[in-house]
Amino acid sequence: MPDIRHRVVISAPLESVYEAVATKEGVSQWWTRDGVRGDSSEGSKLQFFFGQPEPAAVMEVTRLSPDGHVNWTCIEGEDEWVGTKLAFDLTRKDDQTVVLFTHADWREPSEFMAHCSARWAYFLLSLKSLRETGKGTPFPEDLRF
Repeated sequence: MPDIRHRVVISAPLESVYEAVATKEGVSQWWTRDGVRGDSSEGSKLQFFFGQPEPAAVMEVTRLSPDGHVNWTCIEGEDEWVGTKLAFDLTRKDDQTVVLFTHADWREPSEFMAHCSARWAYFLLSLKSLRETGKGTPFPEDLRF
């Protein structure tokens, strides 16, 4: 099965980057300001909203490890997303944090997968900006393409 993978280096401590991907308050500052609902704890569900009354994606939180791992499984949303797994693996490198992001287990490569890859790259740069400058560009403040 094909995967989306991105690597981003952020000039911020691992703990700070972890907070941004492991908590709904953090995610709302770089991915979607429109709404993140639910509980960010292992076994719980998070709902992500993007301009519609219904969530665009519902993720089950499958791993939260403060040493640098956040994993979700998509359980509701776009057909091509359901069943996929998302991982944020963080490692320290000097005074920086390396984020290795994977959106795995797509059924097949598609135009939508290519679109999502570009959007993930954009939002990971929003995460980088958030932790380096204090300001991300989450939906609806994002660049549309």
